[in-house]
Amino acid sequence: MNLKELKHSLQQRDEITFVLPSGEYVPPHFHVTEVGKSNKLYVDCGGTVREEEVITFQLWSADDYEHRIQPQKILQIIEIAEDTLGLENLEVEIEYQRDTIGRYGLSIDKDRFLLTPTQTDCLAKDKCGIPEQVEGLDSEPSSDCCPDSGCC
Repeated sequence: MNLKELKHSLQQRDEITFVLPSGEYVPPHFHVTEVGKSNKLYVDCGGTVREEEVITFQLWSADDYEHRIQPQKILQIIEIAEDTLGLENLEVEIEYQRDTIGRYGLSIDKDRFLLTPTQTDCLAKDKCGIPEQVEGLDSEPSSDCCPDSGCC
């Protein structure tokens, strides 16, 4: 979900619910503690320089169990960040504290915002010798050709 889509969705709501990939709900007394733009400039394992930019929202749950942030308040925070930081219409990434700070993508399902898992990956598989996955082939080794299998 990009920033424009998030803002549009917030304008249509009276309340906000976030759901973790496990199906567990972010406590309803969460705060939005940061809205920013994260830039990542790096070299992958194949030597290619890459750059990523995302809009980050940090969610935090305190002990103020009666607190409820309203969509309009989040829109105000976004507006301040847009004016101050010159935010573009980038993809939104959510940071949420669990055992460590987790980074999630964001999508929507009817009336709930879904925090979607993010994954690591090798971006230079062709240069690292990682074989391309071919659909339909079993990647598990066959016992037919293993030592001591009796095939030879």
